[in-house]
Amino acid sequence: MSMSNSNSQPPITEPAEKLSVFQRYLTLWVLVCIVVGIAIGRLLPGVAVALDAMSIYQVSIPIAICLFFMMYPIMVKIDFTQIDRAFRSPKPVALTLVVNWLIKPFTMLAFAQFFLGYLFRPLITGTELIRGQEIAIADSYIAGTILLGIAPCTAMVLMWGYLSFGNQGLTLVMVAVNSLTMLFVYAPLGRWLLSASDLSVPWATIVLSVLIYVGLPLLCGVYSRH
Repeated sequence: MSMSNSNSQPPITEPAEKLSVFQRYLTLWVLVCIVVGIAIGRLLPGVAVALDAMSIYQVSIPIAICLFFMMYPIMVKIDFTQIDRAFRSPKPVALTLVVNWLIKPFTMLAFAQFFLGYLFRPLITGTELIRGQEIAIADSYIAGTILLGIAPCTAMVLMWGYLSFGNQGLTLVMVAVNSLTMLFVYAPLGRWLLSASDLSVPWATIVLSVLIYVGLPLLCGVYSRH
């Protein structure tokens, strides 16, 4: 007669919710979107011109609408009244703040300058006219890479925590802390890094981007949850 081992560890259980088809093949959908976007840009260049025209201080309104519907469901899940839990587990929260705001921005700056400003610079030719000023496309890529590198992830962090059987409560706290930090740190840090690289992006563009892409879904999420 077999006997169960009382010292055996319980098996790792599957996530409570089964991944949907969209979540399971997310990489495929990203690749499809890249291919479709490139095809539209090549075959129908007028679409890109029309979308660029719908901008305020170089902030794309169509992109803002799409990002709102991506960010809003995540912000609704975050209970910002639980921010005090960050003080109960300060080490992981402090670690993510250090990585997101003291390491990652400067690492991305180095990558952008090396790959886009030096290694592949001869391959990125041409200029574009922005607010009456002619700017090299390579410099625009560098500026975009720097601004992208500063922004911490929110939605994907929650998904990664879910897939890795992480502490979802602590993950939500860290996402909340970083979201609030981004409202106050992103604009001045981005402006400083761009100025240090002799790149010019209007201050109004950076501030408006933070308010629309982060502030608006955050406020709507907090209001909806309340």
